[in-house]
Amino acid sequence: MADRTLPVELVQATVALALQRGWDVNAMLGRVGFSPLLLAEGRARVTEDQLVRLVRELWRATDDELLGLGSHPLPRGSFRVLMYGVLGSADLGEALERTQSFLQAFPALRVSISTTGDETRIVVDYADAESDPEHLLAVTALMVSHRVVAWGVKHRFELDRVELPFPQPRYREALDTLFASPLVFGSRSAAIVFDSRMLRRPIMRDAGEVEAFVAAAPAGLLTRPTYAATTVAARVRQIVEPATRKGSWPSADDVAAKLLTSPQTLRRWLAAEGSSYRAVSDEVRRDAAIASLVRGEEPIVDLAQRLGFSEASAFTRAFRRWTGSTPGAYRTPVTDPEPATPDPEHA
Repeated sequence: MADRTLPVELVQATVALALQRGWDVNAMLGRVGFSPLLLAEGRARVTEDQLVRLVRELWRATDDELLGLGSHPLPRGSFRVLMYGVLGSADLGEALERTQSFLQAFPALRVSISTTGDETRIVVDYADAESDPEHLLAVTALMVSHRVVAWGVKHRFELDRVELPFPQPRYREALDTLFASPLVFGSRSAAIVFDSRMLRRPIMRDAGEVEAFVAAAPAGLLTRPTYAATTVAARVRQIVEPATRKGSWPSADDVAAKLLTSPQTLRRWLAAEGSSYRAVSDEVRRDAAIASLVRGEEPIVDLAQRLGFSEASAFTRAFRRWTGSTPGAYRTPVTDPEPATPDPEHA
């Protein structure tokens, strides 16, 4: 799987929540391997694995699957119960009908599901600017809804749009990354909207798969959907990413050839999307570098060479340009060095 990172704003929003509740933020960040010093750097990044670890820290601190943000607590294990409740449904439509009927037993889940013509909407009623000024709960609830329905039907599940009842936030890039769908800000409600034909998709999961999915949470809920690339920049990224493992970096001409076009046309396509070959390749190198540094398993010299740099000093200069920090800032000692593993308390 390719290394991906997300903007530091997601961590900043989570830290703000933790500070509101008087938790030991430094200890929490130490356990996920993220230096508190990076919070002040606007170009800093966090790996998906670190974000998963951070959510687990919040689960442990709150004993609440809504992280203490909801009007009622949602006891840990509730998500698992809901997942089992839809097993055996003939299709997604029946699964959503069952979910709607279960919601009365879970007052913390303020969710509604409706179909009008060609569109089906899953709406979440979490827009409390006072207790959740960064709208973490609304965004997370929509993201989880999307991932769960896609997981259930075991099929590509693109959204028509994501409606968000607040202005464009600081972490817009993260939303683009996590939803990979059109975003509409300032909407009347928070909702994901998709083609009603998807309701006929059969549910393709069994009890064993539910257990594995819940045990790994939130890994399968926070990571980006693995859809085919829908933009030229995304297609370029798919071609370039393997080079971070092979150490043989392709040129723009090489990528154009793989896309069966000319370098000039490729530049024109990328420019139309507000991107460029250098921008995409730098994002790939940045993400691969941060993931390696966080894992702490590769000397800087070897990492620089693997990412196509002739010397470590050139890599360090590029890394500072990408992130505003030196590579060493991402090698903060981790209190718990083990990789993210299933959380038995959440199962």
